Amino acid sequence: MGFDTTKGTRGARQPGTMMRLVNAIATPLVRRKGSFAGTDALVLTTIGRKTGQKRVNPVNWFPGTDGSWLIIASAAGAASNPAWYFNIKANPDKVQIDVGGKSIPVHAEQLSGDDRADAWRQISSKPNFAKYQEKTDRELPIIRLTAQL
Repeated sequence: MGFDTTKGTRGARQPGTMMRLVNAIATPLVRRKGSFAGTDALVLTTIGRKTGQKRVNPVNWFPGTDGSWLIIASAAGAASNPAWYFNIKANPDKVQIDVGGKSIPVHAEQLSGDDRADAWRQISSKPNFAKYQEKTDRELPIIRLTAQL
C-alpha cells in the first residue's frame, strides 16, 4: 500500500514549539537509552520533502512480528499527519533510525488491511495511542520500518 492517509476534519492541535523543544531534549536521551518517558523510542531521520535537509524526530516504536519497527503518525491526535510522515512518503528508502545504539538504514511502508489491524491491536493497548485515535477522524497511519540489506 502507498502512503495515502489524508487530513481529517477534526483533531487535537498539531504539536508545535513546545514539542520541538521536548524533541531537542529527548533526541540525545533516546539515542543513548533507547527509551523516553518509560516507552521504547527511536530516533527517526528523514529527508525533508521540500528542503532535502535531514530531519530528526524521536518517536515511539513497537516491535513488528518480523523483526521490524512499527511507528505511528499520530501527531498527538491532530487532524493532519506529522511532517515526518510526508517526508517518508516522498522518500521511503531514505530513512534511517537510531535504535539500540546503532544507526540502521530502513525502508518504510504504510500498513493497510489485516496487517494494519493486527498492528493497531498491539499499539492501541498503550493508552495514549488509543486516545490519539479518539481525538481525530483520520485513520492514524502505521508505518513499518524494515532494515535495508
